[in-house]
Amino acid sequence: MLRTLQITASPTSDYLPEWTWSRAVTDWAIDPFLFIAGVWVTGLYLYGVSVLKRRGDSWPIGRTISFVVLGMGGFFLATQGGVAMYDTVLLSTHMVQHMVLSMWVPLALALGAPVTLALRTLPGGTRSGPKKWLLAVVHSRVAKVLSFAPLTLALYVLSPWALYFTGWYDASLDSTYVHQMMHVHLVLIGTLFFWPLLGVDPVPGRVTYPLRLLLLLLTLPFHAFLGITIMGQETIIGEEHYSALRDGPMGSWLPSMADDQNLAGAILWASGDAIGLLFFATLFVQWVRQSMQEAKQVDRALDREEARLAAQVTTEQGGAEPEPVRAAAERTGDAPLSEPDRPSSAGGATIES
Repeated sequence: MLRTLQITASPTSDYLPEWTWSRAVTDWAIDPFLFIAGVWVTGLYLYGVSVLKRRGDSWPIGRTISFVVLGMGGFFLATQGGVAMYDTVLLSTHMVQHMVLSMWVPLALALGAPVTLALRTLPGGTRSGPKKWLLAVVHSRVAKVLSFAPLTLALYVLSPWALYFTGWYDASLDSTYVHQMMHVHLVLIGTLFFWPLLGVDPVPGRVTYPLRLLLLLLTLPFHAFLGITIMGQETIIGEEHYSALRDGPMGSWLPSMADDQNLAGAILWASGDAIGLLFFATLFVQWVRQSMQEAKQVDRALDREEARLAAQVTTEQGGAEPEPVRAAAERTGDAPLSEPDRPSSAGGATIES
Protein backbone atom coordinates (compact mmCIF):
# COMPACT_ATOMS: atom_id res chain seq x y z
CA MET A 1 0.00 0.00 0.00
CA LEU A 2 1.34 3.43 -0.91
CA ARG A 3 1.69 5.50 2.24
CA THR A 4 2.84 8.87 0.93
CA LEU A 5 2.36 10.92 -2.22
CA GLN A 6 3.57 14.49 -2.31
CA ILE A 7 5.02 17.09 -4.68
CA THR A 8 8.57 17.98 -3.68
CA ALA A 9 9.39 21.67 -3.74
CA SER A 10 12.77 21.30 -2.06
CA PRO A 11 15.29 18.49 -1.67
CA THR A 12 14.37 17.84 1.98
CA SER A 13 11.08 17.95 3.84
CA ASP A 14 10.93 19.48 7.33
CA TYR A 15 10.09 16.12 8.87
CA LEU A 16 10.04 12.55 7.64
CA PRO A 17 9.35 9.42 9.71
CA GLU A 18 12.12 6.95 10.43
CA TRP A 19 13.57 5.42 7.29
CA THR A 20 13.00 1.74 6.52
CA TRP A 21 13.97 0.04 3.26
CA SER A 22 10.34 -0.86 2.61
CA ARG A 23 9.68 2.85 2.11
CA ALA A 24 11.71 2.67 -1.12
CA VAL A 25 8.64 1.18 -2.86
CA THR A 26 5.76 2.24 -0.62
CA ASP A 27 6.42 6.00 -0.33
CA TRP A 28 6.34 8.27 -3.36
CA ALA A 29 7.20 11.92 -3.92
CA ILE A 30 6.68 13.37 -7.40
CA ASP A 31 9.45 15.54 -8.79
CA PRO A 32 7.59 17.33 -11.63
CA PHE A 33 10.58 17.91 -13.91
CA LEU A 34 12.04 14.40 -13.77
CA PHE A 35 8.58 12.79 -13.76
CA ILE A 36 7.47 14.55 -16.96
CA ALA A 37 10.82 13.84 -18.65
CA GLY A 38 10.57 10.16 -17.70
CA VAL A 39 6.98 9.87 -18.94
CA TRP A 40 7.97 11.38 -22.30
CA VAL A 41 10.90 9.00 -22.76
CA THR A 42 8.81 5.96 -21.81
CA GLY A 43 5.89 7.07 -23.98
CA LEU A 44 8.08 7.62 -27.07
CA TYR A 45 9.62 4.17 -26.70
CA LEU A 46 6.24 2.46 -26.36
CA TYR A 47 4.92 4.46 -29.32
CA GLY A 48 7.83 3.21 -31.43
CA VAL A 49 7.07 -0.39 -30.45
CA SER A 50 3.39 0.11 -31.34
CA VAL A 51 4.35 1.49 -34.78
CA LEU A 52 6.35 -1.67 -35.50
CA LYS A 53 3.50 -3.91 -34.32
CA ARG A 54 0.92 -2.10 -36.48
CA ARG A 55 2.93 -2.64 -39.64
CA GLY A 56 3.56 -6.29 -38.82
CA ASP A 57 7.21 -6.06 -37.77
CA SER A 58 8.53 -7.82 -34.70
CA TRP A 59 10.35 -6.30 -31.75
CA PRO A 60 11.83 -8.49 -28.99
CA ILE A 61 9.72 -8.35 -25.85
CA GLY A 62 12.92 -8.62 -23.80
CA ARG A 63 14.10 -5.27 -25.13
CA THR A 64 10.81 -3.62 -24.16
CA ILE A 65 10.94 -5.09 -20.67
CA SER A 66 14.56 -4.01 -20.26
CA PHE A 67 13.91 -0.41 -21.32
CA VAL A 68 10.48 0.24 -19.81
CA VAL A 69 10.36 -1.97 -16.70
CA LEU A 70 13.99 -2.26 -15.63
CA GLY A 71 15.38 0.98 -17.04
CA MET A 72 12.64 3.58 -16.71
CA GLY A 73 11.11 1.70 -13.79
CA GLY A 74 14.44 1.98 -11.97
CA PHE A 75 14.64 5.66 -12.91
CA PHE A 76 11.18 6.41 -11.48
CA LEU A 77 11.88 4.36 -8.36
CA ALA A 78 15.14 6.24 -7.73
CA THR A 79 13.83 9.76 -8.47
CA GLN A 80 10.17 9.57 -7.44
CA GLY A 81 10.00 6.85 -4.78
CA GLY A 82 10.95 6.66 -1.14
CA VAL A 83 14.67 6.75 -1.98
CA ALA A 84 14.16 10.19 -3.51
CA MET A 85 12.31 11.39 -0.40
CA TYR A 86 15.23 10.48 1.86
CA ASP A 87 18.18 11.06 -0.47
CA THR A 88 19.02 14.37 1.19
CA VAL A 89 18.34 13.03 4.68
CA LEU A 90 20.66 10.03 4.66
CA LEU A 91 23.89 9.76 2.67
CA SER A 92 23.42 5.98 2.57
CA THR A 93 20.03 6.35 0.88
CA HIS A 94 21.52 8.80 -1.61
CA MET A 95 24.23 6.24 -2.41
CA VAL A 96 21.59 3.67 -3.36
CA GLN A 97 20.08 6.26 -5.69
CA HIS A 98 23.52 7.07 -7.10
CA MET A 99 24.26 3.45 -8.04
CA VAL A 100 20.82 2.86 -9.55
CA LEU A 101 21.06 5.96 -11.74
CA SER A 102 24.71 5.57 -12.76
CA MET A 103 24.84 1.81 -13.39
CA TRP A 104 21.52 -0.03 -13.34
CA VAL A 105 19.45 2.43 -15.38
CA PRO A 106 22.03 2.99 -18.18
CA LEU A 107 22.58 -0.76 -18.58
CA ALA A 108 18.87 -1.52 -18.80
CA LEU A 109 18.18 1.36 -21.21
CA ALA A 110 21.05 0.26 -23.48
CA LEU A 111 19.71 -3.31 -23.61
CA GLY A 112 16.40 -1.83 -24.82
CA ALA A 113 18.14 -0.60 -28.03
CA PRO A 114 16.22 2.70 -28.35
CA VAL A 115 18.42 4.00 -31.20
CA THR A 116 17.70 0.90 -33.26
CA LEU A 117 14.00 1.27 -32.53
CA ALA A 118 14.07 4.91 -33.61
CA LEU A 119 15.86 4.07 -36.86
CA ARG A 120 13.22 1.47 -37.68
CA THR A 121 10.24 3.69 -36.94
CA LEU A 122 11.20 7.30 -37.74
CA PRO A 123 9.76 8.60 -41.04
CA GLY A 124 11.97 9.53 -43.96
CA GLY A 125 15.01 7.82 -45.42
CA THR A 126 18.71 8.16 -44.91
CA ARG A 127 18.77 11.26 -47.16
CA SER A 128 15.92 13.28 -45.65
CA GLY A 129 13.59 13.47 -42.67
CA PRO A 130 13.99 12.71 -38.95
CA LYS A 131 15.87 9.47 -39.63
CA LYS A 132 18.57 11.44 -41.45
CA TRP A 133 18.82 13.86 -38.51
CA LEU A 134 19.24 11.00 -36.04
CA LEU A 135 21.92 9.37 -38.19
CA ALA A 136 23.68 12.74 -38.44
CA VAL A 137 23.75 13.00 -34.65
CA VAL A 138 24.92 9.41 -34.15
CA HIS A 139 27.76 9.82 -36.67
CA SER A 140 28.68 13.38 -35.70
CA ARG A 141 32.15 14.33 -34.50
CA VAL A 142 30.73 15.28 -31.10
CA ALA A 143 29.19 11.83 -30.65
CA LYS A 144 32.45 10.15 -31.64
CA VAL A 145 34.43 12.23 -29.16
CA LEU A 146 31.95 11.68 -26.30
CA SER A 147 31.93 7.92 -26.93
CA PHE A 148 35.73 7.60 -27.15
CA ALA A 149 36.46 4.73 -24.74
CA PRO A 150 39.38 6.26 -22.75
CA LEU A 151 37.43 9.51 -22.33
CA THR A 152 34.22 7.82 -21.17
CA LEU A 153 36.21 5.69 -18.72
CA ALA A 154 37.89 8.79 -17.29
CA LEU A 155 34.57 10.64 -16.96
CA TYR A 156 32.91 7.65 -15.32
CA VAL A 157 35.73 7.10 -12.84
CA LEU A 158 36.46 10.74 -11.94
CA SER A 159 32.87 12.01 -11.78
CA PRO A 160 32.03 10.49 -8.34
CA TRP A 161 35.29 11.80 -6.89
CA ALA A 162 34.37 15.28 -8.10
CA LEU A 163 30.86 14.89 -6.69
CA TYR A 164 31.81 13.86 -3.15
CA PHE A 165 35.12 15.68 -2.67
CA THR A 166 34.26 19.13 -4.00
CA GLY A 167 31.46 21.57 -3.21
CA TRP A 168 29.22 19.94 -5.82
CA TYR A 169 27.43 17.57 -3.42
CA ASP A 170 26.88 20.33 -0.84
CA ALA A 171 25.35 22.49 -3.59
CA SER A 172 22.96 19.65 -4.52
CA LEU A 173 21.75 19.53 -0.91
CA ASP A 174 20.92 23.24 -0.96
CA SER A 175 19.49 23.66 -4.48
CA THR A 176 16.61 21.78 -6.08
CA TYR A 177 17.91 22.61 -9.56
CA VAL A 178 21.45 21.35 -8.84
CA HIS A 179 19.92 18.27 -7.21
CA GLN A 180 17.89 17.45 -10.34
CA MET A 181 20.82 18.08 -12.67
CA MET A 182 22.95 15.76 -10.55
CA HIS A 183 20.45 12.96 -11.23
CA VAL A 184 20.50 13.69 -14.96
CA HIS A 185 24.31 13.81 -14.90
CA LEU A 186 24.57 10.38 -13.28
CA VAL A 187 22.38 8.80 -15.96
CA LEU A 188 24.20 10.55 -18.82
CA ILE A 189 27.69 9.63 -17.62
CA GLY A 190 26.62 6.02 -17.12
CA THR A 191 25.05 5.99 -20.59
CA LEU A 192 28.19 7.36 -22.27
CA PHE A 193 30.28 4.65 -20.66
CA PHE A 194 28.04 1.57 -20.86
CA TRP A 195 26.13 2.11 -24.13
CA PRO A 196 29.08 1.50 -26.52
CA LEU A 197 30.32 -1.39 -24.36
CA LEU A 198 27.06 -3.30 -24.76
CA GLY A 199 27.12 -2.74 -28.52
CA VAL A 200 23.39 -3.37 -29.04
CA ASP A 201 22.70 -0.01 -30.69
CA PRO A 202 24.66 1.32 -33.70
CA VAL A 203 26.37 4.04 -31.71
CA PRO A 204 29.99 5.17 -32.14
CA GLY A 205 32.66 4.08 -29.71
CA ARG A 206 32.06 0.33 -29.97
CA VAL A 207 35.24 -1.71 -29.57
CA THR A 208 36.19 -5.38 -29.68
CA TYR A 209 34.99 -7.66 -26.90
CA PRO A 210 38.40 -8.14 -25.25
CA LEU A 211 38.74 -4.36 -24.90
CA ARG A 212 35.17 -4.07 -23.59
CA LEU A 213 35.91 -6.60 -20.86
CA LEU A 214 39.17 -4.82 -20.02
CA LEU A 215 37.44 -1.44 -19.69
CA LEU A 216 34.82 -2.95 -17.42
CA LEU A 217 37.42 -4.66 -15.24
CA LEU A 218 39.16 -1.31 -14.78
CA THR A 219 36.03 0.10 -13.12
CA LEU A 220 35.73 -2.62 -10.47
CA PRO A 221 38.71 -1.53 -8.32
CA PHE A 222 37.52 2.07 -8.64
CA HIS A 223 34.23 1.33 -6.85
CA ALA A 224 36.04 -0.55 -4.11
CA PHE A 225 38.67 2.18 -3.65
CA LEU A 226 36.13 5.01 -3.58
CA GLY A 227 33.86 3.10 -1.18
CA ILE A 228 36.74 2.35 1.19
CA THR A 229 37.90 5.99 1.02
CA ILE A 230 34.43 7.24 1.97
CA MET A 231 34.21 4.69 4.80
CA GLY A 232 37.62 5.54 6.22
CA GLN A 233 37.77 9.32 6.04
CA GLU A 234 37.05 11.40 9.14
CA THR A 235 35.62 14.39 7.23
CA ILE A 236 31.86 14.11 6.92
CA ILE A 237 30.43 14.61 3.43
CA GLY A 238 27.73 17.30 3.57
CA GLU A 239 28.45 17.81 7.26
CA GLU A 240 26.74 21.19 7.65
CA HIS A 241 23.52 19.99 6.05
CA TYR A 242 23.33 16.65 7.90
CA SER A 243 24.28 18.23 11.21
CA ALA A 244 21.38 20.70 10.92
CA LEU A 245 18.97 17.81 10.33
CA ARG A 246 20.10 16.14 13.54
CA ASP A 247 19.36 19.31 15.46
CA GLY A 248 15.77 19.21 14.17
CA PRO A 249 12.78 16.92 14.76
CA MET A 250 14.35 14.02 12.81
CA GLY A 251 17.34 13.94 15.15
CA SER A 252 15.57 11.40 17.36
CA TRP A 253 15.88 8.61 14.78
CA LEU A 254 18.74 9.64 12.51
CA PRO A 255 21.95 7.58 12.95
CA SER A 256 25.25 9.29 13.60
CA MET A 257 26.77 10.94 10.56
CA ALA A 258 29.85 8.73 10.79
CA ASP A 259 27.80 5.52 10.85
CA ASP A 260 25.66 6.70 7.96
CA GLN A 261 28.73 7.61 5.90
CA ASN A 262 30.31 4.25 6.67
CA LEU A 263 27.17 2.50 5.39
CA ALA A 264 27.15 4.70 2.28
CA GLY A 265 30.71 3.69 1.41
CA ALA A 266 29.88 0.02 1.91
CA ILE A 267 26.84 0.33 -0.39
CA LEU A 268 28.97 1.97 -3.09
CA TRP A 269 31.62 -0.73 -2.82
CA ALA A 270 29.31 -3.77 -2.75
CA SER A 271 26.72 -2.65 -5.30
CA GLY A 272 29.35 -1.36 -7.74
CA ASP A 273 31.13 -4.71 -7.77
CA ALA A 274 27.87 -6.69 -7.93
CA ILE A 275 26.44 -4.79 -10.91
CA GLY A 276 29.85 -4.70 -12.57
CA LEU A 277 30.19 -8.49 -12.36
CA LEU A 278 26.65 -8.89 -13.72
CA PHE A 279 27.57 -6.70 -16.67
CA PHE A 280 30.82 -8.64 -17.13
CA ALA A 281 28.79 -11.86 -17.40
CA THR A 282 26.48 -10.22 -19.95
CA LEU A 283 29.42 -9.15 -22.13
CA PHE A 284 30.99 -12.59 -21.90
CA VAL A 285 27.76 -14.29 -23.04
CA GLN A 286 27.48 -11.82 -25.93
CA TRP A 287 31.05 -12.57 -26.95
CA VAL A 288 30.47 -16.35 -26.91
CA ARG A 289 27.26 -16.03 -28.94
CA GLN A 290 28.93 -13.83 -31.53
CA SER A 291 31.87 -16.24 -31.83
CA MET A 292 29.46 -19.13 -32.41
CA GLN A 293 27.53 -17.11 -35.00
CA GLU A 294 30.70 -16.16 -36.85
CA ALA A 295 31.85 -19.80 -36.82
CA LYS A 296 28.56 -20.86 -38.44
CA GLN A 297 28.93 -18.12 -41.07
CA VAL A 298 32.46 -19.30 -41.90
CA ASP A 299 31.23 -22.91 -42.14
CA ARG A 300 28.46 -21.88 -44.55
CA ALA A 301 30.96 -19.92 -46.67
CA LEU A 302 33.33 -22.92 -46.81
CA ASP A 303 30.44 -25.24 -47.79
CA ARG A 304 29.45 -22.91 -50.60
CA GLU A 305 33.03 -22.67 -51.85
CA GLU A 306 33.47 -26.43 -51.69
CA ALA A 307 30.25 -26.99 -53.64
CA ARG A 308 31.28 -24.41 -56.24
CA LEU A 309 34.72 -25.95 -56.76
CA ALA A 310 33.31 -29.46 -56.99
CA ALA A 311 30.75 -28.35 -59.56
CA GLN A 312 33.47 -26.59 -61.56
CA VAL A 313 35.66 -29.73 -61.62
CA THR A 314 32.72 -31.89 -62.70
CA THR A 315 31.81 -29.47 -65.48
CA GLU A 316 35.37 -29.35 -66.77
CA GLN A 317 35.45 -33.16 -66.89
CA GLY A 318 32.23 -33.12 -68.94
CA GLY A 319 30.25 -35.17 -66.48
CA ALA A 320 26.94 -34.56 -64.75
CA GLU A 321 26.98 -32.74 -61.49
CA PRO A 322 27.01 -35.32 -58.67
CA GLU A 323 23.88 -35.45 -56.57
CA PRO A 324 25.72 -34.73 -53.25
CA VAL A 325 27.33 -31.65 -54.76
CA ARG A 326 24.03 -30.41 -56.15
CA ALA A 327 22.34 -30.96 -52.77
CA ALA A 328 25.13 -29.09 -50.97
CA ALA A 329 24.80 -26.18 -53.37
CA GLU A 330 21.05 -26.03 -52.86
CA ARG A 331 21.47 -26.21 -49.11
CA THR A 332 24.08 -23.47 -48.79
CA GLY A 333 23.33 -21.30 -51.81
CA ASP A 334 25.92 -20.04 -54.24
CA ALA A 335 25.67 -16.32 -53.49
CA PRO A 336 28.50 -14.43 -51.78
CA LEU A 337 28.22 -13.46 -48.16
CA SER A 338 25.56 -10.80 -47.69
CA GLU A 339 26.10 -7.84 -45.39
CA PRO A 340 24.28 -9.36 -42.35
CA ASP A 341 26.41 -12.55 -42.73
CA ARG A 342 29.67 -10.64 -42.75
CA PRO A 343 31.25 -10.68 -39.24
CA SER A 344 31.53 -7.28 -37.58
CA SER A 345 35.09 -6.14 -37.10
CA ALA A 346 34.13 -4.18 -33.98
CA GLY A 347 32.54 -7.14 -32.26
CA GLY A 348 29.08 -5.51 -32.26
CA ALA A 349 25.86 -7.01 -33.49
CA THR A 350 24.54 -6.10 -36.94
CA ILE A 351 21.69 -3.65 -36.49
CA GLU A 352 18.67 -3.62 -38.75
CA SER A 353 17.54 -0.09 -39.43
